[in-house]
Amino acid sequence: MLAVAGVTLSMSLGGCGTGNIMDKFFSKDENFVEEPADKLYNEGLYLMNEKKDIKGATKKFEEVDRQHPYSTWARKSLLMSAYASYESGDYDSAIGSASRYISLHPGTPDAAYAQYLIAASHYDQIPDISRDQGRTEKAMNALEEVIRKYPDSEYANSAKKKLEAARDQLAGKEMAVGRYYMDKRDFTAAINRFKLVVTQYQTTRHVEEALARLTEAYMAIGVVGEAQTAAAVLGHNFPDSKWYKDAYNLVKSGGLEPSENKASYISKAFKKLGLG
Repeated sequence: MLAVAGVTLSMSLGGCGTGNIMDKFFSKDENFVEEPADKLYNEGLYLMNEKKDIKGATKKFEEVDRQHPYSTWARKSLLMSAYASYESGDYDSAIGSASRYISLHPGTPDAAYAQYLIAASHYDQIPDISRDQGRTEKAMNALEEVIRKYPDSEYANSAKKKLEAARDQLAGKEMAVGRYYMDKRDFTAAINRFKLVVTQYQTTRHVEEALARLTEAYMAIGVVGEAQTAAAVLGHNFPDSKWYKDAYNLVKSGGLEPSENKASYISKAFKKLGLG
């Protein structure tokens, strides 16, 4: 309303200068030069691949979208903009562009790659196990989305590998906390952490130690049946593990033998995977 009122006032006062004011108000930016979409796109590729100028390339791709928003080149440029942002480590921009691509072009073949870029952007920001693992969980959710929506795509296998690595990260976090409680001799709290590893992350590299730690913790509080089961399951699935040797010796030191209780949650967890 203020702009319109201002124009009206100028018209009434300026008289013969009205034409110039209206021309300015409605004219395009004098510096604006529209360029062919394919030219902008290829310039973006050149800057990215040959000059390694990611920021410059991103600007070119964004210009395609600005000047030719409904073209095929705009669709390609949006995906390349997401990729360029990812390569430069600007993960938030990569996630934003890739998400926009999926929203606008969900049925295209490249939607799988856009979803994978989102997952990879989260995955590359996974922190070490001493820090909050919220980003790890976001990465896992995004990777599972790739596998679920695009199981036959070339990105599904890579997503599965990254998902397993992310799961390993979460298991490592639980192990670190469990060890802390073991050092404090808070065996119940430690058991709860190792139990999570055994029931939710059986395919990670931490499960052997988790079973050995459960053997130790249960022996410490006198729940020998679960200690025997943890040792037995460890020996059955990882007979050559150094952790099994420790668990076996610990159970033997109490005058017992590893013996699996099929009703134990430990046994059931491995039965689900066909490992028991």
